[in-house]
Amino acid sequence: MFHQYILQAIILFAVVIPQLKFSRPVNAEQPTRPNIVMILADDQSYRDFGFMGNPLVKTPHLDQLAAESARFPNGYVPMSVCRPSLATLLTGLYPHQHGIHFNHPPPGLSRMREMTAQEYRKTRAKAEHLIREVPTLPRLLTESGYVSFQAGKHWEGGFKNAGFTHGMTTGLPADISDAIHGTREQKNGEWVAHGNGDAGLVIGRTTMQPVTDFIAENAESPFFLWYAPFLPHTPFDAPQEFYDCYADRNIPDYLLPYYAEIARFDNTVGQLMSCLDQHNLRKQTMIIFVSDNGFRPDASGKPKQDSRSKLSSDEDGLRTPILLNWPGVISPADYPQIVQTIDLTPTILAGVGLSSKVTPQMHGLNLLPAVTGEVGLPDRPAFGAIYPNDAEVLGDPAAHARGVWVRYENYKLILPGKGKQRLSPAFYDLRSDPEENQNLIHDAKYAQQQKQLSQLLKEWWHAGTQN
Repeated sequence: MFHQYILQAIILFAVVIPQLKFSRPVNAEQPTRPNIVMILADDQSYRDFGFMGNPLVKTPHLDQLAAESARFPNGYVPMSVCRPSLATLLTGLYPHQHGIHFNHPPPGLSRMREMTAQEYRKTRAKAEHLIREVPTLPRLLTESGYVSFQAGKHWEGGFKNAGFTHGMTTGLPADISDAIHGTREQKNGEWVAHGNGDAGLVIGRTTMQPVTDFIAENAESPFFLWYAPFLPHTPFDAPQEFYDCYADRNIPDYLLPYYAEIARFDNTVGQLMSCLDQHNLRKQTMIIFVSDNGFRPDASGKPKQDSRSKLSSDEDGLRTPILLNWPGVISPADYPQIVQTIDLTPTILAGVGLSSKVTPQMHGLNLLPAVTGEVGLPDRPAFGAIYPNDAEVLGDPAAHARGVWVRYENYKLILPGKGKQRLSPAFYDLRSDPEENQNLIHDAKYAQQQKQLSQLLKEWWHAGTQN
């Protein structure tokens, strides 16, 4: 049967998966233009949620949201690091389409540290124009009368650069030089904005007021809220209360600081949900939850991630649960099929009546017909590419890719790219080997599946490079 599924997937992909319309009549009590709230975890493994079966981690507010949502446990981001993943959420495009396949532009962060503040800013600006070259969710929603607010992680310069009408990130250094203010000191003593959110990074860590104020001030208008706190990302400096909540659980020492940050993040989700409830906005709000990429602390206790999580092609880097919540429209249910974060832009645009704004370059699938019961959700592959954290060149993702990957059904294929730090070929059967410990790339038993998945990868990359 596998070859039949692969053939179907190739046919679907070759025609760029027709965009399904959200034609189901909305409940008379529901607005036709819902508010949109995107809640984004920063560096959290798909394993580390109560609703994903983890009995140790404390995520009561996310668990409650999941209980009320369409749940996709097999969601995927295309690249396992924040900036390209967030750019995909903003655009509905893969990194090799929007061009933001890195965290830091050439010549890379270490050499940028040696620059003057003026040189540093000019270097970052060379990459910040990329988000202006493609449609973005906030820009499309603004054109349709929405107000939007950016809070938290944001790599693309000031909030207006990506199309937000309001926001916290300025692209300029804060007056405090530390990680949670996104400000760094250059070798010459000048301060610069690291580039990942500057003033916006305090959201959820020191205050929720900018978000709650925005909701209160725009309760009568359709709005788009981008809530992407710097959590549970390092630094692991959660208040003691979030350590104490694990007192009754036997958490390994190397995991406890990370789990405390997860509890801290979950607490902010509870505050956000309470604010929506306070203003009677839940029934007219579509909420989307996803992680930007996975993360696992190093078991040695050293302050770094496990090498098989963030920045890797492993499940702990790429896989994320996705939740869709819209009371009265989306019924709670589990959907085991593979979905991708590129699906969220066409889904949101359909939900607000803007399916006509979905471009041919957006290869994602509108999920609303499936979660509202109109149609079944098709089995589809997920794709992506792995790139270094620092870009060597702008405008040529193919030359820089360490490798490409595809998951279809239970199989996952990883092939080396053209970049300098190439990945090794790998093939896994995730049903029998979910930890990806047994590389079957040289097993003749799977030669046909590998050939077919390799063809899928070629079709995918080619489709993404067509204008």
